[in-house]
Amino acid sequence: MAIIDQSLLDYLEPIAKLSAGRKKELSALCFIEKVNKGTDPMRMNVVKAAQAIYLVKGDLELRYDGNKKAILHSGTQASRHPISSDTKVIETIAMTDIEILRIDMDLLDIMMTWDQLSNSANLAKDAQVSTSEKPVRSTADWMQDTDVFSAFNLQNGVFSRLPAANVEEMFKRMTSIPVTAGQVIIQQGGVGDYYYLIQSGSALVSRVVDVSQPPVILAELNEGAAFGEEALVSGIKRNATVTMKTDGELLRLNKKDFVELLKEPLISQINMTEAKAKIASGAIWVDVRLPSEYIHDRIKQAINIPLNEVRQLASALDKNKEYILYCQTGRRSSVAAFLLIQSGYKAMLLEGGATGPKIGSDSN
Repeated sequence: MAIIDQSLLDYLEPIAKLSAGRKKELSALCFIEKVNKGTDPMRMNVVKAAQAIYLVKGDLELRYDGNKKAILHSGTQASRHPISSDTKVIETIAMTDIEILRIDMDLLDIMMTWDQLSNSANLAKDAQVSTSEKPVRSTADWMQDTDVFSAFNLQNGVFSRLPAANVEEMFKRMTSIPVTAGQVIIQQGGVGDYYYLIQSGSALVSRVVDVSQPPVILAELNEGAAFGEEALVSGIKRNATVTMKTDGELLRLNKKDFVELLKEPLISQINMTEAKAKIASGAIWVDVRLPSEYIHDRIKQAINIPLNEVRQLASALDKNKEYILYCQTGRRSSVAAFLLIQSGYKAMLLEGGATGPKIGSDSN
């Protein structure tokens, strides 16, 4: 496979309509693939995800129902569009050695959606924010920043799950603030007031475990990372301190807007009857309480991922599975659900928490 020349993307539709930044990003995420004569490139999809397939070089026979055929030549107007977009094609055969370009359809759709949102007329205007602060950058500038809002973040993170209208409104309400190295953004024990995205710079997350000892460094956050959501989702005090390691710029959203635009649309609650049906279909119970609580009183077959370990243990989960989270009241599980959703997992919340009726306990 060969890395593509970015100029090729200016020729293909609808990729040609993407912004320069998105096309540059996409050029590093897709490759030219050589296919031998007599092979069906549509049957060579080892990923099994829906893909846009473009003929870049050579001749390809398209076969339809009713024994109808057509020849697609590279360099023609028809070859500017993906072969896979023609739903009537049932088979393709390379008439010569050919070259094709494959692009994940979901990735392309996300890029197109994000670009169209950022370029829409109402986003191009200076947005009137809900506070007296005025954004330093326009909404369109923020949305087109591929360092912060990369294709990976858009496909796997919190933004991939939001309704388009919420994304648009979120950026209207966000404000940009300059920060300096050593500045404390969030203080452990403080009240949750804002949700933050790092637009530039890096920050350190620390926690005081023993007042007689120095704070423990938990993580380093870089461009594109989000923080501050736990206290906003649960209503509890801040459980860590975030301090800027370098100068930079943050985007922030106040608590009221966060709840309205992010929390409520993302976190689905289901009752026990609905949960039982999902479990029967392969979903997995997740108890986010402490191990001592889990051992004492848990739902049968539940796995234990304490809230304070969700970030570290999430990578061991299967993104193809659904997870139903619970705790004692729903407060901790709502935070855990948001964190998992933000990382691209399918998570939902058990209504009422573990205090409600259970399917069956397992105290062994």
